[in-house]
Amino acid sequence: MSISDILANPLMTTVVIKAIVVGFLVSLCSSLLGVSLVLKRFSMIGDGLSHFGFFAVAIATVTGIFDFTIGNKPFSLALEFEMLVVVIVAIILLRLKNSKTKGDAAIAIFSTAGIALGSIVYNATGNNTMDVCTSLFGSSNIFTISDADLGFSVVLCVAILIFFVLFYTRIFAVTFDSDFAAATGIKSNFYNTFIAILTAVTIVLGMKMMGAIMVSGLIIFPALAAMRVCKSFKSVVIVSAVFSVVCFLIGFFIACTLSFQTGPTVVTVDVAAFILFLLISKIKAKINGKKAFNS
Repeated sequence: MSISDILANPLMTTVVIKAIVVGFLVSLCSSLLGVSLVLKRFSMIGDGLSHFGFFAVAIATVTGIFDFTIGNKPFSLALEFEMLVVVIVAIILLRLKNSKTKGDAAIAIFSTAGIALGSIVYNATGNNTMDVCTSLFGSSNIFTISDADLGFSVVLCVAILIFFVLFYTRIFAVTFDSDFAAATGIKSNFYNTFIAILTAVTIVLGMKMMGAIMVSGLIIFPALAAMRVCKSFKSVVIVSAVFSVVCFLIGFFIACTLSFQTGPTVVTVDVAAFILFLLISKIKAKINGKKAFNS
């Protein structure tokens, strides 16, 4: 499907714009939260949440108990159910981070268990493999993006932007040293919990388009790429956001044109861009090294 084909069909144009807006906002939110998570060495929480979210999606899809009709109008609470499950897991993982079960081990437990349980649910009910593939790697069908997805994405993005603008200094302090931040009177537990909840909601919104396995790439790659070329926390946040949304838009249109699944395509673009940033950082380091040597 070419861009000219999309623009020629008003219905298709509306659907594509909706998908672009949702993907843009989710990518932006993921990149902002990702900077804090990567610096706190808790970036793999995205894998744990998304993989357990796969289990929640399997339950909602197979049972259908969250889909109902009022009058002649269909309603679904599947998205709300998935968000509730993933938010609870996010809070549990945050509590386990400093316990005897360390953060990486706790994430591995939920990550593996989520994929295993979700697959068992699909297999036990005889559900076809296409549902499993879509849940894991994202849908190539942009018609799956609903008005509810769009509404949640807008609300989430506004909430995260307000959160970052109003509490920038506190987020900065909590990100680099939670204990010191707590000693200065900042409620570290509150901010850490709030970041975990926002991450959980972002993961659920991104799963439909990106898939359970691919969505954590939106958190990891933008932050890591920005850290290669930027020195300050603010510049890392800004570059990470730009990196994420640009890579998403490129990957999205490639996926639409070639009828590929969105998740793997976007993450592939992220990987290519990350390698480019890595090379740029290497070149800058060599140039700076030569300047220092000559001086």
